[in-house]
Amino acid sequence: MFRIARILALLTSAMSSLSASAPPLRVFVGTYTANGSRGIYTTTFDSAKGTFTAPVLAAETPNPSFLDLSPDQTVLYAVNESPAGVRAYTIGAGGALSPLGKAPSGLVGPCDVAAHSGGRLVVVADYSGGSVAAFPVLAGGALGPRSDLEPHTGKSVNPQRQEAPHAHGVTYSPDGRFLAVPDLGIDQVKVYAVETATATLHPVGALAIAAGSGPRHCAFSHDGHQLYVINELFSTITVAAFDPVSGALQATQTLSTLPTGYSGASTTAEIVVHPSNRFVYGSNRGHDSIAVFSRDPKSGALTWVEATPIGGKTPRNFAVSPDGAWLISANQDSDTLTVFSIHPSTGKLTPSGPATALPRPVCVKFVGAR
Repeated sequence: MFRIARILALLTSAMSSLSASAPPLRVFVGTYTANGSRGIYTTTFDSAKGTFTAPVLAAETPNPSFLDLSPDQTVLYAVNESPAGVRAYTIGAGGALSPLGKAPSGLVGPCDVAAHSGGRLVVVADYSGGSVAAFPVLAGGALGPRSDLEPHTGKSVNPQRQEAPHAHGVTYSPDGRFLAVPDLGIDQVKVYAVETATATLHPVGALAIAAGSGPRHCAFSHDGHQLYVINELFSTITVAAFDPVSGALQATQTLSTLPTGYSGASTTAEIVVHPSNRFVYGSNRGHDSIAVFSRDPKSGALTWVEATPIGGKTPRNFAVSPDGAWLISANQDSDTLTVFSIHPSTGKLTPSGPATALPRPVCVKFVGAR
């Protein structure tokens, strides 16, 4: 026991030293353009102190909700939910964004975007259209005309939310060979093989989630052995074993993101696997917290740790810093960003400083994180 405690103490000290010497991190924030917001904002994050500079406008554009970065971190991609669109920007000094153009998408209500690690394509989940689309990446990072559209079909048991397909997230497997697409409307996670040369997708299977769950987003373990799916309507996480050869998924565990005894209204939003692969986090909207789970390194099974209040309302999305030391929550309905330090041995969250004001924040993206 003494040796284990000593190792954990050394790990804590090492991570503290790394944070203390690390340079400031560039952060981009997607927003809904209401309450004074005008588009995509940027700030620098002090990874020694856990504090921001005041956010400044990086690009004016309508409702740029979700963001992603090119593999070389020089281009930012954003989906505009309304009016629907997909835009690309080069990242300049101080985080200034220069437009590379808007891709002709034909989408109805895009809600998530992911750039492939090979730099050849970008995929988009179209919530209102119930489909996933692919776009080729041209020289310089601009997007070409849509190269593939994969429509989903069906419905599920919730007549208000599941009357039709609603593709809600796009997440690549760690090796980039597959794409997982949770569809809230049909209670499935669709899996596609990714063809980078042609920027196309090929269906290989699907994971069925309990009826009425509403799968929203997902995250792979960094070793590629598990997929963690957060279910918006039931406030649960489904753990699935992943076959990196075939792309097959098999559910192994489902557990609540809410503390025992809580009976209020709540839905989930985001899920993130910690860079160490030891913890998994999920956001609760209504309970307004981040649920913390420890992860078994062999089986991938999750164990409840705690639910930490986010100090705001409606944590739509959150991100963990590349060094694993900090978590930033975008609190849509309190117009704030809040920061938490992450304990390296328990994964528990501790608030760090006052909230930072920013109208209608939706998505947080660290430059340097993949």
